[in-house]
Amino acid sequence: MNLKTADRKSSAVKADRNDDVGTAETHGTSMVVTAYERLLSMINDFQIKPGERVNEVAVAKKLGISRTPLREALNRLAIEGFLTVRAARGFFCRDLDPTETMHLYELRAVIETAAVRLASEKAEAHELASLAQFLKSSSSADDFPIDEQVAYDEGFHEEIVRLSGNTEMLKLMKSLNQRIRPLRWIYLHRGRPTTQAEHRQILAALMAKDGDKAAELMQGHIMRRREEIEEAIRHIYGEIYVGRVSGNREG
Repeated sequence: MNLKTADRKSSAVKADRNDDVGTAETHGTSMVVTAYERLLSMINDFQIKPGERVNEVAVAKKLGISRTPLREALNRLAIEGFLTVRAARGFFCRDLDPTETMHLYELRAVIETAAVRLASEKAEAHELASLAQFLKSSSSADDFPIDEQVAYDEGFHEEIVRLSGNTEMLKLMKSLNQRIRPLRWIYLHRGRPTTQAEHRQILAALMAKDGDKAAELMQGHIMRRREEIEEAIRHIYGEIYVGRVSGNREG
């Protein structure tokens, strides 16, 4: 993801085609998008619980769609890390494992502190100015849908890795972001009161060409997110087990 693709998604829809084939394709795409959005909401509202198998027949009936668009939506969610696929058993909601979370965020810290040091040496002034404009444009992201907030957060961190000039590091970061995307959802559902301020501090250190300071700030930023997510996971499991998570739950 880059700054361009992380910009707020347009709500405009494409005009319907006049031919029957085009209309069918548009309708099919719309059904997949609708299924994806509904399933994502069900996962993040814990209507589908961590570790639970997705009953495709029941879900298709609940959403009023056929198995084909449902399967496409499920595959997309699996690619994005919200679901896992088990051979001959189907799709399962991803478990929320505190140990895995710790390991993923430790890896994040290793990659991103190294990347921000390199970026402090290599980034051009106009690139940092573009990143500053991106942060300004996303300053009110708390009012945006969660998927857009996630895109902004990923966009900021991936851009710093891109500015390191290390393409292999960027590939690894993109793969890692895919795995932690469900964790970002959990965190952002609970609000992000300090995230933007910390991003601005990291950028200020980059602009000052202070790699040590930037790395220190990045390390603290990532570890705080890890601690907050681990706490949220424990809270979520507690709610699930006592049956207090509803379909309208808000973090």
